[in-house]
Amino acid sequence: MKIHEYQARTLLQNAGIPVPSGVTIDSLEQAAAAFKTSTSGMAAPLAVVKAQVHAGGRGKAGFVKLVKTPEEATEAARFMFTHRMVSPQTPPEGLEVKKLLVAQAADIADRRGGGKEEFYLAVTTDRKTRRNMLIASREGGVEIEQIAHDRPEAIIKEPLHPIAGLLPAQARRVAFDLGFHGKQVAQAVDIMVKLGKLYAEKDCALAEINPLIITPPSATHPDGQVMAIDAKFNFDDNGMFRQKQIEDWFDPTEENPAEMRARKFGLSYVALDGNIGCLVNGAGLAMATMDVVKLHGGEPANFLDVGGGATEEAVTEAFSIILSDRRVKGVLVNIFGGIMKCDVIAQGIINAAKKHVNHDGSIGFKVPLVVRLEGTNVKEGRALLESAKPSLPTLQAAADLGDGATKICAAVG
Repeated sequence: MKIHEYQARTLLQNAGIPVPSGVTIDSLEQAAAAFKTSTSGMAAPLAVVKAQVHAGGRGKAGFVKLVKTPEEATEAARFMFTHRMVSPQTPPEGLEVKKLLVAQAADIADRRGGGKEEFYLAVTTDRKTRRNMLIASREGGVEIEQIAHDRPEAIIKEPLHPIAGLLPAQARRVAFDLGFHGKQVAQAVDIMVKLGKLYAEKDCALAEINPLIITPPSATHPDGQVMAIDAKFNFDDNGMFRQKQIEDWFDPTEENPAEMRARKFGLSYVALDGNIGCLVNGAGLAMATMDVVKLHGGEPANFLDVGGGATEEAVTEAFSIILSDRRVKGVLVNIFGGIMKCDVIAQGIINAAKKHVNHDGSIGFKVPLVVRLEGTNVKEGRALLESAKPSLPTLQAAADLGDGATKICAAVG
Protein backbone atom coordinates (compact mmCIF):
# COMPACT_ATOMS: atom_id res chain seq x y z
CA MET A 1 0.00 0.00 0.00
CA LYS A 2 1.16 3.55 -0.81
CA ILE A 3 0.30 6.92 0.70
CA HIS A 4 0.63 10.50 -0.52
CA GLU A 5 3.50 12.81 0.29
CA TYR A 6 1.41 14.99 2.62
CA GLN A 7 0.51 11.88 4.62
CA ALA A 8 4.17 10.82 4.70
CA ARG A 9 5.05 14.25 6.08
CA THR A 10 2.53 13.70 8.87
CA LEU A 11 4.25 10.44 9.80
CA LEU A 12 7.63 12.17 9.88
CA GLN A 13 6.31 15.07 11.98
CA ASN A 14 4.68 12.69 14.46
CA ALA A 15 8.00 10.85 14.76
CA GLY A 16 9.84 14.10 15.52
CA ILE A 17 11.56 14.50 12.14
CA PRO A 18 11.61 18.15 10.95
CA VAL A 19 9.67 19.00 7.77
CA PRO A 20 8.58 22.38 6.34
CA SER A 21 5.05 23.52 7.15
CA GLY A 22 2.41 22.84 4.50
CA VAL A 23 -1.30 22.79 3.68
CA THR A 24 -3.18 20.25 1.57
CA ILE A 25 -5.89 21.52 -0.79
CA ASP A 26 -8.39 19.89 -3.13
CA SER A 27 -9.84 22.94 -4.89
CA LEU A 28 -8.52 25.96 -6.78
CA GLU A 29 -10.19 28.40 -4.39
CA GLN A 30 -8.05 27.18 -1.48
CA ALA A 31 -4.67 27.87 -3.13
CA ALA A 32 -4.20 31.52 -2.15
CA ALA A 33 -5.09 30.96 1.51
CA ALA A 34 -2.84 27.87 1.62
CA PHE A 35 0.06 29.95 0.32
CA LYS A 36 -0.42 32.56 3.04
CA THR A 37 -0.70 29.93 5.76
CA SER A 38 2.33 27.89 4.68
CA THR A 39 4.58 30.96 4.29
CA SER A 40 3.46 32.74 7.45
CA GLY A 41 6.43 34.32 9.22
CA MET A 42 8.76 34.23 6.20
CA ALA A 43 10.51 37.51 5.38
CA ALA A 44 10.36 36.67 1.66
CA PRO A 45 7.38 34.35 1.11
CA LEU A 46 8.21 31.37 -1.12
CA ALA A 47 6.19 28.18 -1.41
CA VAL A 48 6.19 25.03 -3.47
CA VAL A 49 3.02 23.60 -5.01
CA LYS A 50 3.24 19.82 -5.47
CA ALA A 51 0.77 17.43 -7.08
CA GLN A 52 -0.23 14.56 -4.78
CA VAL A 53 -0.18 11.43 -6.94
CA HIS A 54 1.34 7.97 -6.52
CA ALA A 55 4.02 8.48 -9.17
CA GLY A 56 7.46 10.01 -9.44
CA GLY A 57 8.81 12.44 -12.01
CA ARG A 58 6.53 15.27 -10.87
CA GLY A 59 9.14 18.00 -11.19
CA LYS A 60 10.13 17.19 -14.75
CA ALA A 61 6.45 16.91 -15.69
CA GLY A 62 5.77 20.44 -14.41
CA PHE A 63 3.77 19.37 -11.37
CA VAL A 64 6.12 20.83 -8.76
CA LYS A 65 6.27 24.63 -8.96
CA LEU A 66 7.91 27.33 -6.84
CA VAL A 67 5.62 30.33 -6.27
CA LYS A 68 6.17 33.73 -4.67
CA THR A 69 2.64 35.11 -4.39
CA PRO A 70 -0.91 33.87 -3.74
CA GLU A 71 -1.69 34.64 -7.39
CA GLU A 72 1.17 32.43 -8.60
CA ALA A 73 0.01 29.67 -6.26
CA THR A 74 -3.47 29.90 -7.75
CA GLU A 75 -2.14 29.70 -11.31
CA ALA A 76 0.03 26.69 -10.45
CA ALA A 77 -2.98 25.00 -8.87
CA ARG A 78 -5.11 25.81 -11.91
CA PHE A 79 -2.60 24.10 -14.20
CA MET A 80 -2.31 21.00 -12.05
CA PHE A 81 -6.03 20.57 -11.47
CA THR A 82 -6.83 20.93 -15.19
CA HIS A 83 -4.06 18.76 -16.68
CA ARG A 84 -3.23 15.09 -16.27
CA MET A 85 0.30 14.41 -15.07
CA VAL A 86 2.35 12.33 -17.48
CA SER A 87 5.77 11.00 -16.50
CA PRO A 88 7.79 7.80 -17.07
CA GLN A 89 6.09 6.39 -13.97
CA THR A 90 2.48 7.01 -15.06
CA PRO A 91 0.25 5.29 -17.64
CA PRO A 92 0.42 6.88 -21.12
CA GLU A 93 -2.80 8.78 -20.47
CA GLY A 94 -1.37 10.24 -17.26
CA LEU A 95 -2.92 10.66 -13.81
CA GLU A 96 -5.64 13.04 -12.68
CA VAL A 97 -4.53 15.36 -9.88
CA LYS A 98 -7.10 15.71 -7.10
CA LYS A 99 -4.97 17.04 -4.23
CA LEU A 100 -2.10 19.50 -3.95
CA LEU A 101 0.41 20.20 -1.21
CA VAL A 102 1.26 23.87 -0.77
CA ALA A 103 4.34 23.88 1.44
CA GLN A 104 6.87 26.39 2.69
CA ALA A 105 9.89 26.30 0.37
CA ALA A 106 13.14 25.39 2.11
CA ASP A 107 16.40 27.15 1.37
CA ILE A 108 19.16 24.60 0.77
CA ALA A 109 22.76 25.34 1.73
CA ASP A 110 25.43 25.30 -0.97
CA ARG A 111 27.89 22.42 -0.89
CA ARG A 112 31.62 22.97 -1.05
CA GLY A 113 32.75 22.13 -4.55
CA GLY A 114 29.35 22.96 -6.06
CA GLY A 115 25.81 21.71 -5.82
CA LYS A 116 23.42 21.72 -2.90
CA GLU A 117 23.45 19.93 0.45
CA GLU A 118 20.94 17.24 -0.54
CA PHE A 119 21.03 13.63 0.65
CA TYR A 120 19.12 10.40 0.14
CA LEU A 121 17.98 8.38 3.15
CA ALA A 122 15.81 5.27 3.26
CA VAL A 123 15.08 2.09 5.20
CA THR A 124 13.92 -1.04 3.40
CA THR A 125 14.39 -4.81 3.57
CA ASP A 126 17.44 -6.31 1.89
CA ARG A 127 16.33 -9.69 0.58
CA LYS A 128 19.89 -10.87 0.09
CA THR A 129 20.81 -10.53 3.77
CA ARG A 130 17.19 -10.84 5.02
CA ARG A 131 17.65 -7.80 7.24
CA ASN A 132 16.26 -4.30 7.34
CA MET A 133 18.80 -1.94 5.82
CA LEU A 134 19.53 1.77 6.03
CA ILE A 135 20.46 3.15 2.60
CA ALA A 136 22.09 6.57 2.35
CA SER A 137 23.82 8.71 -0.25
CA ARG A 138 25.19 12.21 -0.71
CA GLU A 139 23.39 12.22 -4.08
CA GLY A 140 19.93 13.32 -2.94
CA GLY A 141 17.12 14.88 -4.95
CA VAL A 142 17.66 12.50 -7.88
CA GLU A 143 16.56 8.97 -8.79
CA ILE A 144 18.54 6.72 -6.48
CA GLU A 145 18.18 3.77 -8.88
CA GLN A 146 20.21 5.63 -11.47
CA ILE A 147 22.92 6.50 -8.93
CA ALA A 148 23.07 2.87 -7.77
CA HIS A 149 23.45 1.72 -11.39
CA ASP A 150 26.02 4.28 -12.50
CA ARG A 151 28.03 4.72 -9.30
CA PRO A 152 27.27 2.00 -6.72
CA GLU A 153 30.16 3.26 -4.58
CA ALA A 154 28.04 6.36 -3.85
CA ILE A 155 25.55 4.22 -1.89
CA ILE A 156 26.08 3.55 1.83
CA LYS A 157 24.35 0.53 3.39
CA GLU A 158 24.04 -0.14 7.11
CA PRO A 159 22.09 -3.18 8.44
CA LEU A 160 19.66 -2.65 11.31
CA HIS A 161 19.74 -4.86 14.38
CA PRO A 162 16.72 -7.22 14.26
CA ILE A 163 15.56 -6.15 17.74
CA ALA A 164 17.36 -2.91 18.64
CA GLY A 165 16.97 -1.34 15.20
CA LEU A 166 19.50 1.22 13.98
CA LEU A 167 21.99 1.92 16.76
CA PRO A 168 23.11 5.54 17.34
CA ALA A 169 26.72 4.52 16.81
CA GLN A 170 25.87 3.14 13.37
CA ALA A 171 23.92 6.28 12.45
CA ARG A 172 26.81 8.45 13.64
CA ARG A 173 29.25 6.58 11.39
CA VAL A 174 26.90 7.02 8.42
CA ALA A 175 26.50 10.73 9.22
CA PHE A 176 30.27 11.26 9.11
CA ASP A 177 30.52 9.23 5.88
CA LEU A 178 27.88 11.48 4.33
CA GLY A 179 29.86 14.59 5.24
CA PHE A 180 27.78 16.02 8.09
CA HIS A 181 29.79 18.08 10.59
CA GLY A 182 29.33 20.01 13.82
CA LYS A 183 25.81 20.08 15.20
CA GLN A 184 24.52 18.63 11.91
CA VAL A 185 25.79 15.20 13.01
CA ALA A 186 23.48 14.90 16.02
CA GLN A 187 20.51 16.06 13.92
CA ALA A 188 21.24 13.54 11.16
CA VAL A 189 21.73 10.71 13.69
CA ASP A 190 18.40 11.55 15.35
CA ILE A 191 16.59 11.49 11.99
CA MET A 192 18.15 8.16 10.93
CA VAL A 193 17.31 6.42 14.22
CA LYS A 194 13.74 7.75 14.16
CA LEU A 195 13.26 6.69 10.54
CA GLY A 196 14.39 3.17 11.44
CA LYS A 197 11.89 3.02 14.32
CA LEU A 198 9.13 4.37 12.08
CA TYR A 199 9.87 1.69 9.49
CA ALA A 200 9.43 -1.10 12.02
CA GLU A 201 6.51 0.36 13.98
CA LYS A 202 4.38 1.11 10.90
CA ASP A 203 5.00 -2.18 9.04
CA CYS A 204 6.71 -0.38 6.18
CA ALA A 205 8.11 -1.92 3.03
CA LEU A 206 9.91 1.36 2.26
CA ALA A 207 10.49 4.53 4.29
CA GLU A 208 12.31 7.08 2.13
CA ILE A 209 13.40 10.70 2.54
CA ASN A 210 14.58 12.24 -0.72
CA PRO A 211 15.95 14.76 -0.35
CA LEU A 212 17.15 15.22 3.18
CA ILE A 213 18.66 18.72 3.22
CA ILE A 214 20.76 21.14 5.24
CA THR A 215 19.51 24.71 5.41
CA PRO A 216 21.93 27.68 5.47
CA PRO A 217 23.26 28.70 8.91
CA SER A 218 20.94 30.83 11.04
CA ALA A 219 20.75 32.22 14.55
CA THR A 220 18.86 29.16 15.80
CA HIS A 221 20.92 26.67 13.77
CA PRO A 222 24.52 27.94 13.39
CA ASP A 223 25.50 24.84 11.39
CA GLY A 224 22.21 24.74 9.47
CA GLN A 225 19.14 22.60 10.10
CA VAL A 226 18.85 19.03 8.80
CA MET A 227 15.32 18.39 7.57
CA ALA A 228 13.21 16.30 5.19
CA ILE A 229 11.47 18.06 2.32
CA ASP A 230 10.05 15.04 0.48
CA ALA A 231 9.17 11.53 1.62
CA LYS A 232 7.74 8.29 0.31
CA PHE A 233 6.28 5.37 2.26
CA ASN A 234 5.12 1.95 1.11
CA PHE A 235 3.53 -0.51 3.53
CA ASP A 236 3.24 -4.26 3.85
CA ASP A 237 -0.42 -5.09 3.20
CA ASN A 238 -0.14 -8.05 5.59
CA GLY A 239 0.49 -5.66 8.48
CA MET A 240 -2.46 -3.36 7.86
CA PHE A 241 -4.60 -5.06 10.52
CA ARG A 242 -2.24 -3.41 13.03
CA GLN A 243 -2.21 -0.01 11.29
CA LYS A 244 -5.71 1.49 11.40
CA GLN A 245 -4.53 5.05 10.71
CA ILE A 246 -2.47 3.96 7.71
CA GLU A 247 -5.30 1.83 6.36
CA ASP A 248 -7.66 4.81 6.60
CA TRP A 249 -5.23 6.79 4.40
CA PHE A 250 -5.65 4.38 1.49
CA ASP A 251 -6.68 6.27 -1.65
CA PRO A 252 -8.57 3.97 -4.06
CA THR A 253 -8.63 6.67 -6.77
CA GLU A 254 -4.86 6.20 -7.17
CA GLU A 255 -5.19 2.47 -7.85
CA ASN A 256 -5.86 0.63 -11.10
CA PRO A 257 -9.63 -0.12 -11.10
CA ALA A 258 -9.06 -3.62 -12.49
CA GLU A 259 -6.57 -4.38 -9.71
CA MET A 260 -9.12 -3.18 -7.16
CA ARG A 261 -11.75 -5.50 -8.67
CA ALA A 262 -9.35 -8.42 -8.55
CA ARG A 263 -8.53 -7.82 -4.89
CA LYS A 264 -12.20 -8.21 -3.93
CA PHE A 265 -12.15 -11.76 -5.31
CA GLY A 266 -8.80 -12.71 -3.79
CA LEU A 267 -7.00 -12.49 -7.14
CA SER A 268 -3.49 -11.14 -7.65
CA TYR A 269 -3.63 -8.94 -10.74
CA VAL A 270 -1.16 -6.45 -12.17
CA ALA A 271 -1.82 -4.68 -15.48
CA LEU A 272 1.08 -4.63 -17.97
CA ASP A 273 1.58 -3.12 -21.43
CA GLY A 274 1.27 -6.14 -23.75
CA ASN A 275 -1.64 -7.75 -25.63
CA ILE A 276 -1.69 -11.34 -24.33
CA GLY A 277 -3.78 -11.88 -21.22
CA CYS A 278 -2.46 -14.53 -18.81
CA LEU A 279 -4.55 -16.51 -16.32
CA VAL A 280 -2.40 -18.76 -14.16
CA ASN A 281 -2.49 -20.40 -10.71
CA GLY A 282 0.56 -19.67 -8.60
CA ALA A 283 2.85 -16.64 -8.62
CA GLY A 284 5.92 -18.60 -9.71
CA LEU A 285 4.05 -20.25 -12.57
CA ALA A 286 2.64 -16.86 -13.58
CA MET A 287 6.15 -15.39 -13.79
CA ALA A 288 7.35 -18.40 -15.77
CA THR A 289 4.36 -18.10 -18.11
CA MET A 290 5.12 -14.44 -18.84
CA ASP A 291 8.78 -15.30 -19.46
CA VAL A 292 7.87 -18.04 -21.94
CA VAL A 293 5.39 -15.78 -23.72
CA LYS A 294 8.14 -13.18 -24.16
CA LEU A 295 10.56 -15.92 -25.25
CA HIS A 296 8.17 -16.73 -28.10
CA GLY A 297 7.89 -13.09 -29.16
CA GLY A 298 4.73 -12.10 -27.30
CA GLU A 299 4.03 -9.38 -24.74
CA PRO A 300 2.00 -10.18 -21.60
CA ALA A 301 -0.89 -7.82 -20.87
CA ASN A 302 -1.10 -8.75 -17.21
CA PHE A 303 0.03 -10.85 -14.29
CA LEU A 304 -3.01 -12.69 -12.93
CA ASP A 305 -2.70 -15.39 -10.29
CA VAL A 306 -6.01 -17.03 -9.32
CA GLY A 307 -4.28 -18.87 -6.47
CA GLY A 308 -4.89 -22.38 -5.25
CA GLY A 309 -8.42 -22.05 -3.92
CA ALA A 310 -10.24 -19.92 -6.46
CA THR A 311 -13.93 -20.57 -7.04
CA GLU A 312 -15.75 -20.73 -10.38
CA GLU A 313 -17.02 -17.22 -9.59
CA ALA A 314 -13.48 -15.94 -9.08
CA VAL A 315 -12.28 -17.53 -12.34
CA THR A 316 -15.22 -15.99 -14.18
CA GLU A 317 -14.34 -12.59 -12.70
CA ALA A 318 -10.69 -13.10 -13.67
CA PHE A 319 -11.67 -13.47 -17.32
CA SER A 320 -13.90 -10.43 -17.11
CA ILE A 321 -11.01 -8.38 -15.72
CA ILE A 322 -8.57 -9.57 -18.39
CA LEU A 323 -10.97 -8.94 -21.27
CA SER A 324 -12.01 -5.52 -19.98
CA ASP A 325 -8.57 -4.36 -21.17
CA ARG A 326 -9.05 -3.30 -24.81
CA ARG A 327 -5.38 -4.03 -25.51
CA VAL A 328 -5.88 -7.76 -24.93
CA LYS A 329 -5.91 -9.61 -28.29
CA GLY A 330 -5.66 -13.14 -26.90
CA VAL A 331 -5.69 -15.09 -23.63
CA LEU A 332 -3.40 -17.88 -22.43
CA VAL A 333 -4.66 -20.04 -19.57
CA ASN A 334 -1.90 -22.08 -17.91
CA ILE A 335 -3.09 -24.22 -14.99
CA PHE A 336 -1.14 -26.85 -13.10
CA GLY A 337 -3.74 -28.26 -10.74
CA GLY A 338 -2.74 -29.23 -7.22
CA ILE A 339 -5.15 -27.71 -4.75
CA MET A 340 -6.75 -25.94 -7.71
CA LYS A 341 -8.87 -28.38 -9.72
CA CYS A 342 -8.76 -28.24 -13.51
CA ASP A 343 -12.51 -28.81 -13.81
CA VAL A 344 -13.16 -25.70 -11.68
CA ILE A 345 -11.02 -23.66 -14.07
CA ALA A 346 -12.75 -25.19 -17.09
CA GLN A 347 -16.21 -24.39 -15.72
CA GLY A 348 -15.08 -20.86 -14.90
CA ILE A 349 -13.94 -20.42 -18.52
CA ILE A 350 -17.29 -21.66 -19.80
CA ASN A 351 -19.22 -19.40 -17.41
CA ALA A 352 -17.11 -16.42 -18.42
CA ALA A 353 -17.76 -17.07 -22.12
CA LYS A 354 -21.52 -17.14 -21.51
CA LYS A 355 -21.45 -13.89 -19.54
CA HIS A 356 -18.79 -11.88 -21.34
CA VAL A 357 -20.11 -8.91 -23.28
CA ASN A 358 -17.77 -7.74 -26.06
CA HIS A 359 -17.20 -4.10 -26.92
CA ASP A 360 -19.64 -4.49 -29.84
CA GLY A 361 -22.36 -5.84 -27.54
CA SER A 362 -22.09 -9.50 -28.59
CA ILE A 363 -21.78 -12.35 -26.07
CA GLY A 364 -18.86 -14.81 -25.84
CA PHE A 365 -15.14 -14.80 -26.54
CA LYS A 366 -13.98 -13.29 -29.80
CA VAL A 367 -10.30 -13.18 -28.96
CA PRO A 368 -8.12 -16.31 -29.37
CA LEU A 369 -8.09 -18.51 -26.25
CA VAL A 370 -5.36 -21.09 -25.62
CA VAL A 371 -5.77 -23.40 -22.60
CA ARG A 372 -3.18 -25.68 -21.03
CA LEU A 373 -4.53 -27.82 -18.18
CA GLU A 374 -2.56 -30.35 -16.16
CA GLY A 375 -2.95 -31.93 -12.72
CA THR A 376 -5.94 -32.60 -10.46
CA ASN A 377 -9.14 -33.49 -12.37
CA VAL A 378 -7.47 -32.72 -15.70
CA LYS A 379 -9.58 -35.29 -17.59
CA GLU A 380 -12.80 -33.79 -16.27
CA GLY A 381 -11.60 -30.29 -17.12
CA ARG A 382 -10.65 -31.19 -20.66
CA ALA A 383 -13.98 -32.98 -21.14
CA LEU A 384 -15.89 -29.89 -20.01
CA LEU A 385 -14.03 -27.68 -22.48
CA GLU A 386 -14.51 -30.21 -25.30
CA SER A 387 -18.25 -30.34 -24.71
CA ALA A 388 -18.41 -26.53 -24.68
CA LYS A 389 -16.50 -26.03 -27.93
CA PRO A 390 -19.58 -24.84 -29.87
CA SER A 391 -19.75 -21.84 -27.51
CA LEU A 392 -15.96 -21.44 -27.48
CA PRO A 393 -15.09 -21.16 -31.19
CA THR A 394 -11.72 -19.51 -30.51
CA LEU A 395 -10.51 -22.22 -28.08
CA GLN A 396 -7.28 -24.11 -28.72
CA ALA A 397 -5.88 -26.78 -26.38
CA ALA A 398 -2.16 -26.79 -25.59
CA ALA A 399 -0.06 -29.83 -24.71
CA ASP A 400 2.36 -27.87 -22.52
CA LEU A 401 3.44 -24.31 -21.71
CA GLY A 402 5.78 -24.01 -24.70
CA ASP A 403 3.03 -25.19 -27.03
CA GLY A 404 0.56 -22.78 -25.44
CA ALA A 405 2.90 -19.81 -25.80
CA THR A 406 3.61 -20.70 -29.42
CA LYS A 407 -0.09 -20.92 -30.26
CA ILE A 408 -1.19 -17.72 -28.51
CA CYS A 409 1.69 -15.70 -29.98
CA ALA A 410 0.81 -16.97 -33.45
CA ALA A 411 -2.88 -16.25 -32.91
CA VAL A 412 -2.40 -12.60 -31.94
CA GLY A 413 0.07 -12.05 -34.79
